[in-house]
Amino acid sequence: MRYLLIIVLFLYFFSSTPAQTGEDEWPVFRGKADLSGKSEFELTATPQLLWSVSTGVRTKSSPVISEGTVFFGNDKGTLIAVSTDGKIKWKYEAESAIDAAPMVFGKKVIFGSTDGILRAVDKITGTLLWSYTTDNQIAGSANVWMAGTKAGIVVGSYDYFLHCVDPETGKSLWKVETENYVNGTPAILNGKIVFGGCDGMIRIVDPLSGRQKNTIDIGVYIAASPSLSRDMAYFGDYDGTIYCLDLNSRKIAWKIPAGEEAGAILAIPAIGNSAVVVGSEDKNLYCYNAFDGKLIWKYRTNGRITGSAVITSTKVLFSCKDGIVYILALADGKKLWSFNAGTPVSSSPAVTKEKFYILTEDGRLLSFAEKTGTKK
Repeated sequence: MRYLLIIVLFLYFFSSTPAQTGEDEWPVFRGKADLSGKSEFELTATPQLLWSVSTGVRTKSSPVISEGTVFFGNDKGTLIAVSTDGKIKWKYEAESAIDAAPMVFGKKVIFGSTDGILRAVDKITGTLLWSYTTDNQIAGSANVWMAGTKAGIVVGSYDYFLHCVDPETGKSLWKVETENYVNGTPAILNGKIVFGGCDGMIRIVDPLSGRQKNTIDIGVYIAASPSLSRDMAYFGDYDGTIYCLDLNSRKIAWKIPAGEEAGAILAIPAIGNSAVVVGSEDKNLYCYNAFDGKLIWKYRTNGRITGSAVITSTKVLFSCKDGIVYILALADGKKLWSFNAGTPVSSSPAVTKEKFYILTEDGRLLSFAEKTGTKK
């Protein structure tokens, strides 16, 4: 009975991690706090471009969506809110490049910038609510953990720390020191914060206390973030190797070089249906068996893949530096659809029930839906 009570309490405290819960919600980078990039909704087989909005400024950010509004940043330091029918609602000028996707938590849009400041603005008006300053630039997205009535915003910085702040006030709750830049986004699942960095370490942190539970020395620069599924973390390194790490045993379950050309893996693996899908700078998108790392298929593009794919139960959506947006079959990697955006894409898509959004490097937000175009 006591054991059952412990399990129930654990599920209560840590099952409320933010996820893609609504039909029109993609509130955090990769859709969910685990960074798995798995959409609950199927992609249409014949999408068409509904509209595009041009900001005229280069961007590496990715879009997020909440309550009918798409949010993203650009290299000028502008955070932009666009309605899902293509109208710009407001802009907030941070005056320092916003490299990564913002996140939405409650009524706040939270984002970091290269001046090292994490900011929260009002989701409706774009008014600044609070700011938190680190000692170096912020290159990755923020994420959020929730445990009962408590919550914390976590973000990495080039000041060698992972920071956690109160989402209401922006005041520091704790920070964890590393040995080099924290470049990516921390992943969160089952009461664990998992992140890598330029020190070649994967670190596991307790959200409530900020206590570092474990470190696993990979020995190679980890440019991107891990993605989590069950008790496994999947991630790539700068040498082009893809890893599956057992978070309980802290042992590498499998690792496989991601191609003969050994391109760096700057993308985050997408996980779902026993598959792990990740792109490489060697221009290939790879699909592995999640349990043993066996290669299922690979798809060759004409450009480096630095953005992360999104998968559904049957399809894979991704873009790359060749400027093409692709939909492939998850089972065999066959191309089902493509669209030429006309300029490189380095961001990750955002997917809702009836639409998906792509942000191009020249600052255009593209909205796609089923071919009839009647869905709004």
